[in-house]
Amino acid sequence: MAFYEAETQWHAGEEQMHKLLRVPHQDNPTQPYLTPFAAQTLMRSPLVALGALDSEGRPWTTILGGETGFSQPIAQGIIGMKTMVDMVHDPVVETLLGEAKGGSVIQVKEHEKGKMVSGLAIDLETRRRVKLFGRMIAGAVSETEKGIGEAQIVVKIEQTLGNCPKYLNKKHIIPHIPKPYLESSALPLSTRAVDVISQSDLFFISSSNHDCDMDTNHRGGPQGFVRVLSNSQEDGVTLVYPEYSGNRLYQTLGNLLSTPQAGLAFPNFENGDVLYITGRTEILAGEAATNLISHTNLAVKIHVEAARYVSNALSFRGQLGERSPYNPPIRYLSSEKGHSLSLDKSQITAKLLSKISLTPTVARFKFHISDPKKASTWKPGQYVALSFADELDIGYSHMRDDDPKSLNDDFLRTFTVSSRQDEKENHDQFEITIRKVGVVTDFMFKANPRAGLEVGLSGFGGEFFVKQKEGERVGFVAGGVGITPLLAQAEDLDIQNLSLYWTVKGEDVPLVTDTFSRIPELATSSHIFVTGKVDGDSEGWKKLERSGAKIEKRRLKKEDIEVEDAKKWYLCTGISFRNDILGWLSGKETFYEDFNY
Repeated sequence: MAFYEAETQWHAGEEQMHKLLRVPHQDNPTQPYLTPFAAQTLMRSPLVALGALDSEGRPWTTILGGETGFSQPIAQGIIGMKTMVDMVHDPVVETLLGEAKGGSVIQVKEHEKGKMVSGLAIDLETRRRVKLFGRMIAGAVSETEKGIGEAQIVVKIEQTLGNCPKYLNKKHIIPHIPKPYLESSALPLSTRAVDVISQSDLFFISSSNHDCDMDTNHRGGPQGFVRVLSNSQEDGVTLVYPEYSGNRLYQTLGNLLSTPQAGLAFPNFENGDVLYITGRTEILAGEAATNLISHTNLAVKIHVEAARYVSNALSFRGQLGERSPYNPPIRYLSSEKGHSLSLDKSQITAKLLSKISLTPTVARFKFHISDPKKASTWKPGQYVALSFADELDIGYSHMRDDDPKSLNDDFLRTFTVSSRQDEKENHDQFEITIRKVGVVTDFMFKANPRAGLEVGLSGFGGEFFVKQKEGERVGFVAGGVGITPLLAQAEDLDIQNLSLYWTVKGEDVPLVTDTFSRIPELATSSHIFVTGKVDGDSEGWKKLERSGAKIEKRRLKKEDIEVEDAKKWYLCTGISFRNDILGWLSGKETFYEDFNY
């Protein structure tokens, strides 16, 4: 166990980033093995971005795959990938399988360390993704047509981590046979290569912490979020992109501090072209970032040292779906005259209509949509993304001792919609039921509906849908306000065949009774676990006792749900509690969605 802990502690670069950005101490959530979640996500992912270091120690990134099933676990802690690759121009394939191009098999001896491999398994259609790190222990490639071949790569996994989906634009991936052609490997970049960057809404980036480990991640946003700072013989080639607010782990940036090099891959999902680049990196924070890119507190410069632009190189195509509701406007370089921020004058807003306090820290808010025809409709179980930047963003501040977490905060938040859309109405109103936990929710709790608060509505998203066949029993575990996805979906479910296990604090009992008043039939299908101080003489507690729900004044335990015969379970709880429950439900079908970004 000590070995596991040592392998997944923060390294010096990550700790330096946390200190720079005033991130409160937290444990590193990276797992030192191939978790069941990682294995499942890998099998369901049609794409895997891979990173590796070349013979000069430079990181490169590529994107492999095209259909689900090409990558999967093949033994305890070992994954295998079998897919079509560009044998000639792909820098990662060259690094990992160059010795196998003659038809031989690379087999790493037991006492030797294989080449470092980082990966990001990703399903752009569902936005599910997981980061992987390990070492290649075997590989082979056999040519099928001139320049392309079928590659097999076997990697022993040492680390995995679920990743943030915040700025991913959905894409439906379909396989395609590549016919790669090297258009250019010279600097400065060609016009076509620059076009790939300017049209990209996603790129993949690989970095390393010296020769200890590697990381491959994604960066996404609106098309054009990566800017070309220079592209000439005199000034060299320099790219820059803004770092949007994310999960605040800063693993990529931590690597770039310890080892300032990165390899990027810009895919063109329409025609299969790809731009590979590698170069030196520079992290810009505070005024240095703001002076270069408007409305940006954190940015990364890449001084490109080598590049390959290859047409028709990818073994897949992607059809654009829903854009991420988190995408901010394009942030232009200060040198781009006439631009600072790409403002959307048709921005949809949501106006606060009412606020009902249910407990001291839980309330229900109703909003009106300014232009319901332009706003996307939502499905029960989805979230709404609201922007509070106009109300709360006070600009860059190097230090915010009163609220250090707000550094690099875009004040964009998601809340599960707890109401349904009435098909007969204009879809112009929605409700959210939330807990006061931070600067944005604190602001909302203080807001007076009569003051006319209006915030930006970025869109609706998420796919936390409870699916139940006729007569099928399903389980649902909720922690506190984790009940909200069920509030909007209850009308579509067979409540008699639903088993709800709901843990709440004593002060949140009114939330439970309010829920039962809105969905009366839910009470008899509920197991309520109450912790903390309980006022047994209060009207709320007496109402709960009369509801017909099963009540326990203790925490939920493994044995409580072991006796349940449901094979399908939905979880909406905090991460630590969820991990416990996933262990309890081993062998059962489980569904959950991350809201910790």
